[in-house]
Amino acid sequence: MRSAAILLPPAGRGRNMAARGPAGAAMAAMAEPQPGRCAYFVLRKRRFCRMIPAPGRRFCGEHSHEEEQNDRKRIPCPLDPKHTVYEDQLQKHLKKCNSREKPRPVYFVQDINAGLKDVAEIPEKQVPLSSLSIEELQDLIIKLKKASNGLELHLKEQILSHQALQEALNDPKNGESAFKHLKQQNVESVQFLLVERATTRFKVDGKHKRRDSIFERLQVDIQHLCLNKVPILEKKKLPVVGIGKHLCGAATDLALRCLVESYTTCCDGGDEEPAPKRSRAAQTEVAPQRSAGNESTTEDHKPVAGIVIALCCHHKCDWTHYVGREFFKSVGLGPVEFHYFQRMSSWATCGMRETTGKASTSEDSEDQTDDTEEHEQTLSRTESGSDTLQGILSAEERKEIGCLCKRLIDHGRIEYLQQQGYKAALQYYTESAVSLENVLLTAVPSPSLIPEPTI
Repeated sequence: MRSAAILLPPAGRGRNMAARGPAGAAMAAMAEPQPGRCAYFVLRKRRFCRMIPAPGRRFCGEHSHEEEQNDRKRIPCPLDPKHTVYEDQLQKHLKKCNSREKPRPVYFVQDINAGLKDVAEIPEKQVPLSSLSIEELQDLIIKLKKASNGLELHLKEQILSHQALQEALNDPKNGESAFKHLKQQNVESVQFLLVERATTRFKVDGKHKRRDSIFERLQVDIQHLCLNKVPILEKKKLPVVGIGKHLCGAATDLALRCLVESYTTCCDGGDEEPAPKRSRAAQTEVAPQRSAGNESTTEDHKPVAGIVIALCCHHKCDWTHYVGREFFKSVGLGPVEFHYFQRMSSWATCGMRETTGKASTSEDSEDQTDDTEEHEQTLSRTESGSDTLQGILSAEERKEIGCLCKRLIDHGRIEYLQQQGYKAALQYYTESAVSLENVLLTAVPSPSLIPEPTI
């Protein structure tokens, strides 16, 4: 059976701004650029720029403003300030800039996975935790513990490994950027669709250009992705396995809704049958219209064969997109409590925040962090309420409450998947020493919805 795997990479955009300063000058004095390469020292990467400058020049076009004899002025691109352009060539550059607005693909449907459409329910901006009184904070903790009663808080460890993967990871020929592609290289009869919000260099894509596999990238925000309209899925009606790593906060909810709603229900109004699980010709011949008489047939198949998402960054969740709103309401909670719980969830990884926080002294530094710091906390001390907690909660109590917030938010996702006909579970997929964000969400169609194999 052929199938398609939807791989959902990071939701955040990389920030590859080159930085300079006294520290960069000091480091530059310790080494020289490679012959024939740009002499600009990139502080963030701790090396010289590797672009090739024009003949007779010391710097490449991006860093040519460093040339003392250069009288042409470079300015930040208005479409993307991460790069610069000659001021006298701005109009020409705007026509070919990679950040220019491009024609929307056929699978783009505005806000199809956004969730909440009732503006009246969207909460107004709340005050930070640090502005709450001790009584208000204690009241929130009481509500949290009451809502968490009866939830499965002790997760099973499912730490899996494979000798072939370990050998590949230890092979010096495989660079760091190739690690995430290793499992895909030897998989046959699978069609890979990678969902990317931002552009990337696609350095390892060539390894997947095989005759027996299809490898394609969809450059679109998950919020606007309609899987029903992806040409290969629309044509072949393949079952999908959704795999996501580092889908920060709300991006996890967008991905879940994309998989279990937009791919199950036709984007044109829900009139068409969802794609059947198996692709045999006899099984794909289904009636195009729903009726009371064939509703059971519709529910007997799930076009999404499985979901695997490594959860993280609960402090970036958003009530507007959250799939577990009905669960929150059922336990007497609403958008206000959700607002504070998602901020309190950062207490679970406060050790990581203290480590990464040393690199910055400003609350605005979250817009300047390196994209390699995947799980860096972006809440300031004021937003997370760290100052308010001094003398009230110990570090261990803070961590316990943060974990409780994460599990409560995740349980809303579990109940959402169960309501959609999936058997969902949470488990640890690695040790906390490897990653503090070590919880995995998995879901498969409920056994009663999986069709019997045909001979």
